Amino acid sequence: MALSKNESFAGDIKTTHPEEEVSPCVSGQTKTSTARLLSREELDRLGGERALVSDFKLMKLEKEAQKNWDLFYKRNTTNFFKDRHWTTREFEELKTCREFESQRLVLLEAGCGVGNCLFPLLEDDRNIFVYACDFSPRAVEFVKLNPLYCPERCCAFQCDLTKDDLRGSVPEGSVDVVTLIFVLSAVHPDKMKLALQNISRVLKPGGVVLFRDYGLYDHAMLRFKAGSKLGENFYVRQDGTRSYFFSKEFLAELCTDAGLQSVSNDYVLRETVNKKEGLCVPRVFLQSKFTKPGQSESS
Repeated sequence: MALSKNESFAGDIKTTHPEEEVSPCVSGQTKTSTARLLSREELDRLGGERALVSDFKLMKLEKEAQKNWDLFYKRNTTNFFKDRHWTTREFEELKTCREFESQRLVLLEAGCGVGNCLFPLLEDDRNIFVYACDFSPRAVEFVKLNPLYCPERCCAFQCDLTKDDLRGSVPEGSVDVVTLIFVLSAVHPDKMKLALQNISRVLKPGGVVLFRDYGLYDHAMLRFKAGSKLGENFYVRQDGTRSYFFSKEFLAELCTDAGLQSVSNDYVLRETVNKKEGLCVPRVFLQSKFTKPGQSESS
């Protein structure tokens, strides 16, 4: 559950995961509190997507969600996604949330994939311990097989965030920072609150959740073919993996219901070029920070 090898942020969904065909065409990005305005053509396209998949297919996709991600990692192993060296730039909390320089930071990477965020962080910061979990057992095995994996500095385990209690692997109230980056979009919207509540239990009072995921009206959302729509802003790819596109209002409501408080919650607008088609397309992501009420021990 991550991003492509050739682009820091996931891309257009025309084939299975064509993020790998996308690269930046305009430097920088813009943060805004309002959703992207659609053209008349885009409005017509979205307006024509009224038919949803059958309830049978919806239930089948939910039942086989773990299998589909496991098959994804079987096909692609560790070669599909690019290491995320941008996380400390986008989320300064990964550098600045310590009370003193030698304080060990405890982080939970929820939805770690094969470690594309985990290992750059461990290399960059020698005073960090990372709990890393993923829905896919195969992805977790790839993490453990990585030469950089060290049990003294990280602990990887399989977990369904919507039903497996994180406290079985992570002490309650022990985590300073949770990263939730291109992960929640793969969860059924009805179960997202359960995942956030689960995460909140292991977060320290005053701890931070760092979120980045697909935003409403992202180009990828507009490229799905007929027969791909599962529900409002919720779609299925050709390989059976799913993707939800977040409005800031929906995410804010989810986090509030899970007992988290909003610090920031903005759309990130970017333009990327599809090399295969020679098109410069609008990308929309939602980047947010939420805290667990209460003071941290270091405060």
